[in-house]
Amino acid sequence: MTTDGTTVDSGLGPRERILTASYQLFARRGVRDVGIDEVIARSGVAKATLYRHFPSKDELVLAFLDRREQLWTLGFVETRARQRGATAQEHLLGIFDVFDEWFRRPEEFDACSFINVLLEMGAAHPLGQACIGYLSNIRKIVRTLAEEAGLSEPGEFARSWHILMKGSIVSAAEGDADAALRAKAMARDLIARYTP
Repeated sequence: MTTDGTTVDSGLGPRERILTASYQLFARRGVRDVGIDEVIARSGVAKATLYRHFPSKDELVLAFLDRREQLWTLGFVETRARQRGATAQEHLLGIFDVFDEWFRRPEEFDACSFINVLLEMGAAHPLGQACIGYLSNIRKIVRTLAEEAGLSEPGEFARSWHILMKGSIVSAAEGDADAALRAKAMARDLIARYTP
């Protein structure tokens, strides 16, 4: 993937080039700031090709959000958190270790696309509704870890934990490089509160 505004690898198929280009643009700048012409220029495809694969910008954004879940939620956060420590509690806390590393790499830190698109489009918009679903999926991962850790009220725990996750991302976007460490300290207290 390029981050310098050049076109994506021409060895990829047209659909993949479009998705790669849109991922780079939407993750960094949001949905409204990126026009279809910019996606076309970066992907190196014709307008007709883009619309053959994605009949509307909303459909392209939905595909981006799905890819974001695969790459970021599952491939980055969940996978790396599960590699931290040997217990489910350590895996939960590992989320903030993963965030800490991410926050300290400004070239890679692009905040949370689900929050960004939800705020851009609003909860009533189909894209906002999709983001609400993806955010719910993150809570399901946390809930599963809470169940594995034997914590009480895993659903309530996951909601509170998710607030810490989202809050640390927003704080990091404000420039607080230690946001994940602060959230991790609060997370320990939250685990203690829900430990039977």
